Amino acid sequence: MELKEGELVLCTVKKIDKTTIFLDIEDYGEGGMVLSEVAAGRIRNLRDYVSINKKIVCKVLKIENNHIELSLRRVTGKEKELVLDKHKREKSLIKMLETIIKNPALIIKEIKEEYSLINFFEEALNSPELLKKFFSKEEIEKLTKILTEKTDKEKTVKKLFKLSSSSNYGLIEIKEILNIPEVEINYLGSSKFSISAKAKDFKEANKKLTSALEHIHNKAKQKNAQFEIIEK
Repeated sequence: MELKEGELVLCTVKKIDKTTIFLDIEDYGEGGMVLSEVAAGRIRNLRDYVSINKKIVCKVLKIENNHIELSLRRVTGKEKELVLDKHKREKSLIKMLETIIKNPALIIKEIKEEYSLINFFEEALNSPELLKKFFSKEEIEKLTKILTEKTDKEKTVKKLFKLSSSSNYGLIEIKEILNIPEVEINYLGSSKFSISAKAKDFKEANKKLTSALEHIHNKAKQKNAQFEIIEK
């Protein structure tokens, strides 16, 4: 699939020099980012934003003569969360294919020439005929079974909240507050976080999420941190 200006991409930092960050763009080769596009305002510590081999979500600013210009500062917390979630789901699909096909890399490459991996399998759930383009009859039977089980298996619930601390040890304390099993928590920027829980049905997922939020609320009180649910 062709990369377009304005798209969000997952990148790996490969090299940092005085004025430019060199990045490997997943599925699209190399790109560059000038320091002014790392963050708004003065950057006191560049390593807070980029470091070698760190994965970051960037926005494509310009494509010219095969050179791709990228920006980190123009990516919102919500956009970052969506891209990372997509990456996680793609990794799950690749692992699934590895259990069915001996060498899935070629098939994945062929699929990605026309679709994103996630979109392909979402369409295939509604139109199984699509699978015949890339897979054998035996592989299709296995894929259909796994995909159906995955769809029926888990339900996800999510909320957003704010958590901040003015303590000298605020970062350490926030990490302790958010150390909760069975839920996924992502930082969105500006003291905002998303929290999600999965279960076989929405009732059980909600129960997990409510319990985790109560834990965060109680721990925040103990440490004099500020906690607020911002989306219900």
